[in-house]
Amino acid sequence: MFSRWVFVIMMMSEILLWYYVEGLGVNWGTRATHPLKPDTIVEMLKDNGIEKVKLFDADDETMSALGGSGIEVMVGIPNNQLLDMTNYDRALQWVRKNITRYNFKSGGVNIKYVAVGNEPFLKSYNSSFLNVTFPALQNIQNALNELGLGDSIKATVPSNADIYGYPDPNNAVPSSGIFRPDLSNLMRQIVQFLNKNNAPFTVNIYPFLSLYENDNFPFDYAFFDGVTNPLIDNGISYTNVFDANFDTLVSALKSIGFGNMEILVGEVGWPTDGDKNANIQNALRFYNGLLPRLSSNKGTPKRNGYIEVYLFGLIDEDAKDIAPGNFERHWGIFSFDGKPKFPMHVSTKHGENKLLVGAKNVHYLDPKWCMFNPNSNNLSRLDDNINYACTYADCTLLGDGSSCNDLDANGKASYAFNMYYQVQNQNDLACDFEGLAMITTNNISTSSCDFIIQINPSSSSSLLPSFLVFLFVGVVTYLSIC
Repeated sequence: MFSRWVFVIMMMSEILLWYYVEGLGVNWGTRATHPLKPDTIVEMLKDNGIEKVKLFDADDETMSALGGSGIEVMVGIPNNQLLDMTNYDRALQWVRKNITRYNFKSGGVNIKYVAVGNEPFLKSYNSSFLNVTFPALQNIQNALNELGLGDSIKATVPSNADIYGYPDPNNAVPSSGIFRPDLSNLMRQIVQFLNKNNAPFTVNIYPFLSLYENDNFPFDYAFFDGVTNPLIDNGISYTNVFDANFDTLVSALKSIGFGNMEILVGEVGWPTDGDKNANIQNALRFYNGLLPRLSSNKGTPKRNGYIEVYLFGLIDEDAKDIAPGNFERHWGIFSFDGKPKFPMHVSTKHGENKLLVGAKNVHYLDPKWCMFNPNSNNLSRLDDNINYACTYADCTLLGDGSSCNDLDANGKASYAFNMYYQVQNQNDLACDFEGLAMITTNNISTSSCDFIIQINPSSSSSLLPSFLVFLFVGVVTYLSIC
């Protein structure tokens, strides 16, 4: 794996460019079995000159680590807490607990936004949060206002780009953008409220998903380095889907009377594994197009100038829900242990021309791996044991188009067994699998597939209890890799 990483750097270094990107932020997710300690992450953010971060909760350990850092923070309220926030007293209590107590000048947290939910209007949620999101938004902002924080801290609702579209699928151009008919009245109310409180509209835009969801989508249109046949809209030439998507939202806002509303891009990025189009080469191509555009403050055809953007994401999360696809666990510009995946510069400070800086003082478990035992005679139980391992550990890299998919049958068994063994902190009993596995001190990684050693719990945070999260991901992973 190391040699492959170095090779990619050598191949890509000739096209690596330096850009100062004003106000660039990152999304810091923590859905991992062994998340790095928040103090370690904050130090890594500072080392890389990253001055803004978007969270998905308000965990005390994370917030405490951000205290005194000066890093601007968007605090998150998970979707499963939105119902509680429809009660004003509970919303007020939440603000006091998660905002007010960190909001002090010397050593406090620089909170700028509260994200009320995360993509709560996704079609796949089947309207589960349709009736609670707006009341929650109102209560949180009104609580901020009551406590004297509303002028400096704004509540917003990060929404997926599926909340808007086109009235005529045969005329899918940005100028015809409207909100989804089932959301039209609700979005009007939300936008009016945001505008009243001088809060931004937050949208997540994913060019990668355009490719993932449509095999006929023009590949180059997902990037920023030109296309043969641009999309022409009333004389405007669109050469990439990011601009077209953003401007569709501009048109949708204009259609309800708020064409000048501030738009914040809450998530944008490219995964590096878990799909045929998710790899380091494509990710670097995407970022080498996105970052200079942001640096130039060029904006889009319908919205010139600066756009506030948060990259997704900071670090890989091996316990993230994979219902959308195996790539969900591989969005990070850093790997699970805080190592940079590729040469890139994201500093928001003038004059800091340096590559990504990895996490410091990360300690690992012993150099031991769990592998398939070639002398086992219990092969009839192999499938069931792989299935078990992949239910409680991350086997997404064995999927079609992923970096470990070319392993032979024994190699795939070894990969599954080792991922489970590492998740279980190398407990000897976790490398048995009815006699099908054995422990080795020889690194069994291949040129294309890294057999990891997990972070030592002493370097890991207590943000998420290890192992338990996998109870929710099901057993579908193995079914998709064999």
